Amino acid sequence: MSFGITKTIPASRGDEGIDKLFDESINEFEFHMAGKPSRLKEGDFVYTIFNDKLRGRLEITHIISGVTNPKSGRPRTLIIVKCPGEKIKKIIPRKGHRGTRYYDGADWK
Repeated sequence: MSFGITKTIPASRGDEGIDKLFDESINEFEFHMAGKPSRLKEGDFVYTIFNDKLRGRLEITHIISGVTNPKSGRPRTLIIVKCPGEKIKKIIPRKGHRGTRYYDGADWK
């Protein structure tokens, strides 16, 4: 298993928004999360959920803490992943969510 977090890609980004993470059109992507992750490290993964399906994973290259959310003023962490990521071979139903959740990669195939 490969440890990481799950992040939901908003439906408003459409198929193009999720596809660009896996189609070599970009080299990296930035996710953010509230606070500072206690168990996450470089080399772990961000597992993406789109339209209530686990769609793929991206390897974390940098974790930048000490950043402030410009809207709320609260601390957040930037999670930089390298692209293209790895698409899952068989899409798995996974309920989307707000925020960040730790994930042990148990369903990854």
